[in-house]
Amino acid sequence: METLLVVGAGPKALAVAAKSHVLRSLGMAAPRVVVVEAHAVGGNWLPTGGWTDGQHRLGTSPEKDIGFPYHSTWARGRNRDIDHAMAAFSWTTFLIEHGTYAEWIDRGRPSPQHHVWAKYLQWVAKSIDLELVLGRVDRISHGDGAQWQVDVVDADGARSELTADGLMITGPGRSSRALLDHPRVLSIAEFWDRAGRRTLPAASRAAVIGGGETGGSALDELVRHEMLTISVISPLATLYTRGESFFENSLFSDPVKWAALSVQERRDVIRRTDRGVFSVRVQESLLGDNRVHHLQGRVTKIAPQGESLALTLSNELRADQVHNFDLVVDATGGQPLWFLDLFDQRTADQLELAVGGALTQTRIESSIGYDLAVGGLAGKLYLPNMAAMAQGPGFPNLSCLGELSDRVLQTQPARARAGVERAAASR
Repeated sequence: METLLVVGAGPKALAVAAKSHVLRSLGMAAPRVVVVEAHAVGGNWLPTGGWTDGQHRLGTSPEKDIGFPYHSTWARGRNRDIDHAMAAFSWTTFLIEHGTYAEWIDRGRPSPQHHVWAKYLQWVAKSIDLELVLGRVDRISHGDGAQWQVDVVDADGARSELTADGLMITGPGRSSRALLDHPRVLSIAEFWDRAGRRTLPAASRAAVIGGGETGGSALDELVRHEMLTISVISPLATLYTRGESFFENSLFSDPVKWAALSVQERRDVIRRTDRGVFSVRVQESLLGDNRVHHLQGRVTKIAPQGESLALTLSNELRADQVHNFDLVVDATGGQPLWFLDLFDQRTADQLELAVGGALTQTRIESSIGYDLAVGGLAGKLYLPNMAAMAQGPGFPNLSCLGELSDRVLQTQPARARAGVERAAASR
């Protein structure tokens, strides 16, 4: 049986592992899925993951769970069976099993707090008996054949090597990165750690760098503290709200129309609905707070000035501006290419050959195929977080996890075996 190794035990990993579990339970061919995680299942939705305090609410509807949109395309004649089986691991089933479904409905289907979403993912993992390896990925190599070798270091420092036919990398990378090593410049991990311990530095003028959902959650926390002003710094002209109409959401849930859009149209959709935007809930919570302001520009310099920090903001068509703050939160979000630091030189060279040049974000994004893998590598390298431009805006987030799992699991050997099984069944 093929083995698919997934780095990171978040929603994407659980979607793929649950779909593989369902396919095999229905007597269909599917890869064995092994997941490597440094913290815990759903770790990035917990305070220990460094991206949240666990108390803020999910930006999307929880009904967009690991099986959504429940429109499998895996095997003709069996797709409804697959969807019904996946419903056993839905958000609704989770609530029913815990006796809270009626309350959730009566409260108006609220988005859950992050730590509750993590509990849902952990419930799925337990339900499917997830094959989980706890440890930190230290090195990734890709030999002459199609297999991947992944070195893992556990909490005690013991090393092990895992081998797989396919590799899927998920997650945003480190949350401990900050623009300056200074006690009043906090990475998002430091921010949530200190907010949770109620030890944020006293400040009257705070700045959050980043106009996306990471920054939005930080703002949602800061407005609960006594501050004179809170500035959001982003390169866009204003703070945009994520589009939540049917027409916008349908592009995320069902990416079938995506291929018909031009590159510019795709960029416009992503810029308007996903990257550098706040959720409707966060935007509404900030509207009535006159302490919150937006400053346009990119931070090109941070310089300590006595008890404060001077931030230089650059804009293309006007002179640089300098603003002073006494607390700065770097909420610029994840690093799309964080995983490249794990590749040995030989693997990095192979990836360069596959994408046709230097390993830039644009070049890698353009190389992502229908199966959400980089084209041209002997062993499949699935990068759903980088699939938005080429395949659809829902793949990097929680918008179409069921479609994501279908595409990743439809490897050529699995398709061939499924075809043989269907032919035999029809005789």
